[in-house]
Amino acid sequence: MKRILISSVVIVGIFLVFQIYTALATGKTETQPYTIIRLEVGFEIRYYPAATLAMVTSKARSYKELGGSGFGKLAGYIFGGNKENKQIAMTSPVHMEINDSVSTMAFVLPAEFNAHNLPIPGDSSIAIRTAAPEYVAAVQFGGFASDQNISDHVVLLEEMLRKRGLKHHGNFRFLGYNPPYQPFGRRNEVIVTLIKEEVLQH
Repeated sequence: MKRILISSVVIVGIFLVFQIYTALATGKTETQPYTIIRLEVGFEIRYYPAATLAMVTSKARSYKELGGSGFGKLAGYIFGGNKENKQIAMTSPVHMEINDSVSTMAFVLPAEFNAHNLPIPGDSSIAIRTAAPEYVAAVQFGGFASDQNISDHVVLLEEMLRKRGLKHHGNFRFLGYNPPYQPFGRRNEVIVTLIKEEVLQH
Protein backbone atom coordinates (compact mmCIF):
# COMPACT_ATOMS: atom_id res chain seq x y z
CA MET A 1 0.00 0.00 0.00
CA LYS A 2 2.80 2.36 0.95
CA ARG A 3 4.65 1.61 -2.29
CA ILE A 4 1.51 2.31 -4.32
CA LEU A 5 1.08 5.63 -2.52
CA ILE A 6 4.72 6.61 -3.12
CA SER A 7 4.47 5.59 -6.79
CA SER A 8 1.31 7.65 -7.19
CA VAL A 9 2.97 10.71 -5.63
CA VAL A 10 6.00 10.30 -7.93
CA ILE A 11 3.78 9.99 -11.02
CA VAL A 12 1.77 13.05 -10.05
CA GLY A 13 5.00 14.96 -9.36
CA ILE A 14 6.45 14.05 -12.75
CA PHE A 15 3.18 15.05 -14.40
CA LEU A 16 3.15 18.45 -12.70
CA VAL A 17 6.80 19.11 -13.56
CA PHE A 18 6.03 18.20 -17.18
CA GLN A 19 3.09 20.61 -17.23
CA ILE A 20 5.17 23.42 -15.75
CA TYR A 21 7.90 22.78 -18.33
CA THR A 22 5.30 22.78 -21.12
CA ALA A 23 3.81 26.05 -19.90
CA LEU A 24 7.24 27.68 -19.73
CA ALA A 25 8.22 26.37 -23.17
CA THR A 26 4.95 27.60 -24.65
CA GLY A 27 5.54 31.01 -23.06
CA LYS A 28 8.87 31.29 -24.88
CA THR A 29 7.32 30.52 -28.27
CA GLU A 30 7.10 33.54 -30.57
CA THR A 31 3.46 34.51 -30.99
CA GLN A 32 2.04 36.26 -34.04
CA PRO A 33 1.79 39.94 -33.05
CA TYR A 34 -1.43 41.92 -33.08
CA THR A 35 -2.88 45.08 -31.57
CA ILE A 36 -6.17 45.07 -29.68
CA ILE A 37 -8.22 47.87 -31.20
CA ARG A 38 -10.99 47.53 -28.65
CA LEU A 39 -12.76 45.07 -26.40
CA GLU A 40 -16.38 44.31 -27.21
CA VAL A 41 -18.81 42.28 -25.13
CA GLY A 42 -17.65 38.69 -25.63
CA PHE A 43 -15.01 39.32 -28.30
CA GLU A 44 -12.02 41.45 -29.33
CA ILE A 45 -11.34 43.52 -32.39
CA ARG A 46 -7.69 43.23 -33.42
CA TYR A 47 -5.31 44.52 -36.05
CA TYR A 48 -2.83 42.03 -37.48
CA PRO A 49 0.12 43.31 -39.54
CA ALA A 50 1.31 41.36 -42.56
CA ALA A 51 2.75 37.92 -41.76
CA THR A 52 4.61 35.20 -43.65
CA LEU A 53 2.98 31.77 -43.61
CA ALA A 54 3.90 28.25 -44.63
CA MET A 55 0.64 26.73 -45.85
CA VAL A 56 -0.78 23.43 -47.04
CA THR A 57 -4.06 22.99 -48.90
CA SER A 58 -6.23 19.96 -48.26
CA LYS A 59 -9.58 18.39 -49.12
CA ALA A 60 -10.09 17.66 -45.42
CA ARG A 61 -13.47 18.67 -44.05
CA SER A 62 -12.87 18.33 -40.32
CA TYR A 63 -10.52 19.69 -37.67
CA LYS A 64 -9.11 16.25 -36.90
CA GLU A 65 -8.61 15.31 -40.54
CA LEU A 66 -6.95 18.61 -41.45
CA GLY A 67 -4.70 18.51 -38.38
CA GLY A 68 -3.64 14.97 -39.11
CA SER A 69 -2.74 15.58 -42.73
CA GLY A 70 -1.34 19.11 -42.45
CA PHE A 71 0.63 19.27 -39.23
CA GLY A 72 3.17 16.60 -40.18
CA LYS A 73 3.98 18.30 -43.47
CA LEU A 74 4.43 21.75 -41.93
CA ALA A 75 6.40 20.42 -38.96
CA GLY A 76 8.65 18.54 -41.37
CA TYR A 77 9.39 21.79 -43.20
CA ILE A 78 10.39 23.81 -40.13
CA PHE A 79 12.35 20.93 -38.61
CA GLY A 80 14.71 20.82 -41.60
CA GLY A 81 12.66 19.45 -44.47
CA ASN A 82 13.77 22.20 -46.83
CA LYS A 83 16.41 22.76 -49.50
CA GLU A 84 18.87 24.18 -46.93
CA ASN A 85 18.17 21.57 -44.21
CA LYS A 86 17.61 24.54 -41.93
CA GLN A 87 15.54 24.42 -38.75
CA ILE A 88 13.00 27.18 -38.22
CA ALA A 89 11.59 27.99 -34.78
CA MET A 90 8.02 26.98 -34.06
CA THR A 91 5.61 29.86 -33.48
CA SER A 92 1.97 30.18 -32.49
CA PRO A 93 -0.81 30.11 -33.37
CA VAL A 94 -1.47 27.47 -36.02
CA HIS A 95 -4.06 28.76 -38.50
CA MET A 96 -6.77 26.46 -39.83
CA GLU A 97 -9.53 27.28 -42.30
CA ILE A 98 -11.93 24.35 -42.56
CA ASN A 99 -14.42 24.23 -45.42
CA ASP A 100 -16.48 21.66 -47.30
CA SER A 101 -14.38 21.93 -50.45
CA VAL A 102 -10.86 23.22 -49.80
CA SER A 103 -9.27 23.69 -46.38
CA THR A 104 -5.91 25.13 -45.37
CA MET A 105 -3.51 24.85 -42.46
CA ALA A 106 -0.67 27.30 -41.91
CA PHE A 107 2.24 28.00 -39.59
CA VAL A 108 3.12 31.64 -38.97
CA LEU A 109 6.86 31.95 -39.56
CA PRO A 110 9.20 33.91 -37.25
CA ALA A 111 9.35 37.67 -37.86
CA GLU A 112 12.96 37.44 -39.08
CA PHE A 113 11.77 35.64 -42.20
CA ASN A 114 9.85 36.76 -45.26
CA ALA A 115 8.91 35.18 -48.57
CA HIS A 116 12.33 36.12 -50.00
CA ASN A 117 14.72 34.78 -47.36
CA LEU A 118 12.95 31.58 -46.29
CA PRO A 119 14.38 28.16 -47.13
CA ILE A 120 12.51 26.55 -50.05
CA PRO A 121 10.24 23.72 -48.83
CA GLY A 122 11.36 20.24 -49.81
CA ASP A 123 7.68 19.27 -50.11
CA SER A 124 6.11 20.96 -53.13
CA SER A 125 2.68 20.87 -51.48
CA ILE A 126 3.86 23.52 -48.99
CA ALA A 127 3.37 27.08 -50.21
CA ILE A 128 4.88 30.25 -48.75
CA ARG A 129 2.30 33.02 -48.53
CA THR A 130 2.27 36.60 -47.25
CA ALA A 131 -0.92 37.35 -45.34
CA ALA A 132 -2.11 40.92 -45.87
CA PRO A 133 -2.69 43.22 -42.87
CA GLU A 134 -6.23 42.88 -41.56
CA TYR A 135 -8.72 43.77 -38.89
CA VAL A 136 -10.42 40.78 -37.29
CA ALA A 137 -12.95 39.89 -34.64
CA ALA A 138 -11.76 37.14 -32.28
CA VAL A 139 -13.49 35.00 -29.69
CA GLN A 140 -11.48 32.78 -27.35
CA PHE A 141 -12.19 29.46 -25.65
CA GLY A 142 -10.23 26.87 -23.67
CA GLY A 143 -9.86 23.11 -23.58
CA PHE A 144 -9.19 20.81 -26.50
CA ALA A 145 -10.59 21.99 -29.82
CA SER A 146 -13.08 19.90 -31.76
CA ASP A 147 -15.28 20.41 -34.81
CA GLN A 148 -18.23 20.94 -32.48
CA ASN A 149 -16.76 23.65 -30.25
CA ILE A 150 -15.16 25.39 -33.23
CA SER A 151 -18.56 25.42 -34.98
CA ASP A 152 -20.27 26.62 -31.79
CA HIS A 153 -17.88 29.58 -31.52
CA VAL A 154 -18.29 30.44 -35.20
CA VAL A 155 -22.04 30.72 -34.60
CA LEU A 156 -21.46 32.68 -31.38
CA LEU A 157 -19.08 35.17 -33.00
CA GLU A 158 -21.32 35.59 -36.03
CA GLU A 159 -24.28 36.39 -33.78
CA MET A 160 -22.29 38.89 -31.69
CA LEU A 161 -21.10 40.66 -34.84
CA ARG A 162 -24.67 40.80 -36.16
CA LYS A 163 -25.91 42.37 -32.93
CA ARG A 164 -23.03 44.86 -32.99
CA GLY A 165 -23.72 45.77 -36.63
CA LEU A 166 -20.25 44.75 -37.83
CA LYS A 167 -19.94 43.11 -41.23
CA HIS A 168 -17.36 40.43 -41.93
CA HIS A 169 -16.06 38.80 -45.07
CA GLY A 170 -14.20 35.64 -45.97
CA ASN A 171 -14.27 32.40 -44.01
CA PHE A 172 -14.06 31.98 -40.26
CA ARG A 173 -10.68 30.60 -39.13
CA PHE A 174 -9.49 28.62 -36.15
CA LEU A 175 -6.30 29.53 -34.27
CA GLY A 176 -4.67 26.94 -32.00
CA TYR A 177 -1.92 28.01 -29.61
CA ASN A 178 -0.86 24.87 -27.74
CA PRO A 179 0.91 21.60 -28.49
CA PRO A 180 -1.40 18.54 -28.44
CA TYR A 181 0.29 17.11 -25.32
CA GLN A 182 -0.58 20.14 -23.15
CA PRO A 183 -3.82 19.35 -21.27
CA PHE A 184 -4.13 22.52 -19.19
CA GLY A 185 -4.11 26.23 -19.95
CA ARG A 186 -5.10 25.73 -23.56
CA ARG A 187 -5.98 28.69 -25.77
CA ASN A 188 -8.15 28.46 -28.88
CA GLU A 189 -9.71 31.21 -30.97
CA VAL A 190 -12.10 31.70 -33.84
CA ILE A 191 -11.48 34.80 -35.96
CA VAL A 192 -12.97 36.42 -39.04
CA THR A 193 -11.90 39.41 -41.13
CA LEU A 194 -13.81 42.66 -40.64
CA ILE A 195 -14.29 45.53 -43.06
CA LYS A 196 -11.66 48.13 -42.14
CA GLU A 197 -13.86 51.17 -42.71
CA GLU A 198 -16.58 49.82 -40.42
CA VAL A 199 -14.09 49.08 -37.65
CA LEU A 200 -12.71 52.61 -37.76
CA GLN A 201 -16.17 54.20 -37.90
CA HIS A 202 -17.58 52.40 -34.85
